[in-house]
Amino acid sequence: MTEFRLPPHPSQVIDRSRPFTFSYNGKDFHAYHGDTVASALYASGTRVFSRSFKYHRPRGLLCAVGRCPNCLMQVDGAPNVRACTEKVCEGTQVRHQNAWPSLEHDALSNLERFDRLMPVGFYYKTLIKPKFMWRLAEPIIRRIAGLGKVDPRHIPDSEYEHLNLYTDVAVVGGGPAGCRAAIAAAGQGVRVVLIDDQPALGGHLRAETLDPGAPEELSGLVSYEIAERLGESVQRLQNITVLSGASALGLYEGGMLAVHHGNELVKLRARQIIIATGAQEVPMVFPNNDLPGILLSSGALRLANLYGVSPGRRGVVVTNNDQGLAAALDLLSRGVEIVAVADSRPFDNGKSPLAQALESKGVALMSPYTIRRAEGKKGLKAVVLGRFEGEGFSGEERRIACDFLCVAPGFEPANGLLRQGDCDLHYDLQLGETVPSDLPPGLYAAGDVTGIHDIQTSLLQGELAGLEAAAGLGPEIEARLKGEISSLRDRRSEKESEYRDGLVVKHLVTVPEPSRKKFVCICEDVTEKDILDAIEEGFDDVQSLKRYSTVSMGPCQGKMCLKAYLGICADATGRSAQDTGSTTLRPPVQPVPMGALAGPGHMPFRFTPIYHRHRALGGKMAEVGQWKRPHSYGDPLKEVMAVRERVGIIDVSTLGKLDVRGQNAPELMDRVYTHYFSNLRVGRIRYGIICSDSGIIMDDGTVTRLAEDCYYVTTGTGNIDLVEEWFRWWAAGTGMCVHVTNVTPGYAAINLAGPRARDTLMKLTDIDISTEGFKYMRTASGDVAGVPTLLMRIGFVGETGWELHFPAEYGEHVWDSLLEAGREFDIAPFGVEAQRVLRLEKKHLIPGQDTDVVSNPLEADMAWAVKFDKEDFIGRSALMMVQEQGLRNRLVGFVMENSAVPEDGVPVLHGGKPVGKVTSSRYSPTLKRGFGLAWVPAHLAQDGTEIQVRVRGQGAPARVRLEPVYDPEGKRLRE
Repeated sequence: MTEFRLPPHPSQVIDRSRPFTFSYNGKDFHAYHGDTVASALYASGTRVFSRSFKYHRPRGLLCAVGRCPNCLMQVDGAPNVRACTEKVCEGTQVRHQNAWPSLEHDALSNLERFDRLMPVGFYYKTLIKPKFMWRLAEPIIRRIAGLGKVDPRHIPDSEYEHLNLYTDVAVVGGGPAGCRAAIAAAGQGVRVVLIDDQPALGGHLRAETLDPGAPEELSGLVSYEIAERLGESVQRLQNITVLSGASALGLYEGGMLAVHHGNELVKLRARQIIIATGAQEVPMVFPNNDLPGILLSSGALRLANLYGVSPGRRGVVVTNNDQGLAAALDLLSRGVEIVAVADSRPFDNGKSPLAQALESKGVALMSPYTIRRAEGKKGLKAVVLGRFEGEGFSGEERRIACDFLCVAPGFEPANGLLRQGDCDLHYDLQLGETVPSDLPPGLYAAGDVTGIHDIQTSLLQGELAGLEAAAGLGPEIEARLKGEISSLRDRRSEKESEYRDGLVVKHLVTVPEPSRKKFVCICEDVTEKDILDAIEEGFDDVQSLKRYSTVSMGPCQGKMCLKAYLGICADATGRSAQDTGSTTLRPPVQPVPMGALAGPGHMPFRFTPIYHRHRALGGKMAEVGQWKRPHSYGDPLKEVMAVRERVGIIDVSTLGKLDVRGQNAPELMDRVYTHYFSNLRVGRIRYGIICSDSGIIMDDGTVTRLAEDCYYVTTGTGNIDLVEEWFRWWAAGTGMCVHVTNVTPGYAAINLAGPRARDTLMKLTDIDISTEGFKYMRTASGDVAGVPTLLMRIGFVGETGWELHFPAEYGEHVWDSLLEAGREFDIAPFGVEAQRVLRLEKKHLIPGQDTDVVSNPLEADMAWAVKFDKEDFIGRSALMMVQEQGLRNRLVGFVMENSAVPEDGVPVLHGGKPVGKVTSSRYSPTLKRGFGLAWVPAHLAQDGTEIQVRVRGQGAPARVRLEPVYDPEGKRLRE
């Protein structure tokens, strides 16, 4: 593990006191907490990370920031995961992809020998005639094509969700410019959302350890310290929301940003948007430029300064700018051996301080030199440097043995979002980059995305963009900031001019060295010769050439190849870079999982008053109807046992709540529900079912009578609007004096249940909650933790318990008070998954889960709640007909005979044929086996009847269980 590890340094994000192992291709590898998959493998000596798309050439780590295709791997069953950004943890299973039989010895690498038979566009020209040739070739091509393969058996660990947010100012990019912009805008009292694709704020500064020459307030700090200082300043401001590890996928009309954040797709609508996405370093194009061991200088810095991994034992740096010289110095300061630095710029006016510092450290500084070719087969062995004068090489060259090469030919602004925002961009000949020139109202750019790579200028641009965005929100702010903005604009112009005047750079990305192996697009194995051949064939427009050659159509979407590609096109066609134009960059800017785009829903979600407490407790949130509810807080089975053995607490604020009152309220209740409610005593609770005209179950819930003319009704989580409309419909036009009010948003609700629930609640209330003083299915009003509360003694989970309904404003207070009161009894919060196991053990159904559009209460084993002796109720005639004709199906419980646990929805078999289906199934910690509810033909609904349930494609034995598997007499409910 220490073969390529560097000494500890404060900039590093790994924790060497927390080592662990993970698996790569079936072998154990070592890592530290904070490592990525790629950094851990690189530290162990792994250099080949993948095989290329077309020729299956070996490829190694390149950018180390997730913008190239070289480190795509299968991680825990998921394909095409970027190993350089994927955090590794104990037990992670990693495998290579797109290689057979192994990554080191790929049989398909022999395709490279036949490259002359696969010229650019060959797929349009061959296998056309005779027609049967395509039918023969298609399955072979499909098998070879692609990178990773989707495993249909793989089930992702998390489900994707959609989230809608709104803000005044959105800042995309958490580098120095983005942080300063967010701070400046937030300082004006506006709401700011800062989106950054890195795990921490600071951008490229996090991976650098030299003094970048920051302004006075940050002077004396080195780069990573500045990153930390800026991040701390952002976090201190409460009106800034930071989305770390989030990729902005696209910018759409109306100021909407699509953001992929963890397992969420965020639709962020902003009044003002600041783009501070920085710039990406691009590779150079030279013979064998794709060999493992050739890295971008920024990638090498990330390895060394963030993960404490040396890029190799002996290295060379090739550059044409000061950033390359600074990278060489940075690596040297970390103990990495750099034997030579080749700079294509002639030092006619003397050597810069960076160049002098390199020479003082014994590094051979070669100028004007650049790379001619790289040597090696499965990894870099040596580089050949040549003297570069004018537009070509002189005869002088030098071969240097090395195992890694850092290339630093310059940057290309990450301007994809600016393009989508209808921003005009042009190619700046002096900067050698495509930069914004005319921004539409409400859109601002700051930092390296403007082509200026200077920290003082970036911070100034960020501050100005933040203030301009805030000023654009209203005339009052604009008037207040007018003078300051004018002054900052003058200073920005001055700084940008100083940067341009001091710029010494020779824009050299593609070296003029003939070779068939100069790869422009490393995603698609498109070479310089491929592009020139395609132009000669007539595809001289960048759009048609892109499609003909497939350049920039791979996983990196042009991030690594676009600059070189456009430069080659411009030179070959004799057009200027501006006239050559660029390809259209459409969303998504970064690849995104299909699950994130689809998601389980597209409507805004509702949060309970206690939502943030669940997140703080580590709750894994799930979508339940329109609500976000905690699925679990860790192990659902442990939560089940906490309720059964001690005391548990669950947020049930999502229950629908109706206040039904008026002189004719009892009459309406009797009409809507299948049970009697006009004879329900005040202070009593009764379970009720609502049916449609055809006798189908619509909803169920509890009804509490608070007064002779007042009922408090609870409904299912997703049915409140339906039930409210149903009540109003049947009251309309009858002349009844009934008022139906939906009070769901006004009340929070908590269910406290378990053997120690009474002991917990007694600490917070003066109400008599003894067994005799507060019986089952009774209600009382009083204070709990000083909050007026309606206490309802019900038992959905099968234990002694109370539902507490109280004003929503006190949700967190009551929740915290209950947790504190139950601490001595080891109280535990439980989520909807544990609740489902608990209710299943009591055989309590959930409408919509255990019923469908043809389910009636008689067949659902709820006949006890249907009172045919009532003169009338909705659905009575239909249910009487069902009773007269006899029941065809029944909802029954079942218990597995073996260790199998069926999935919801699988068939129930009898005699080898499907006869029903499982509606809910879980593992029961009480029975120590699988169980659940299922619909079966009525003749099988006999206690102990053997049935078969399909598990993993095979029938597994089970027996019908008519009574609840837990406390069938209901004694524990009444204790």
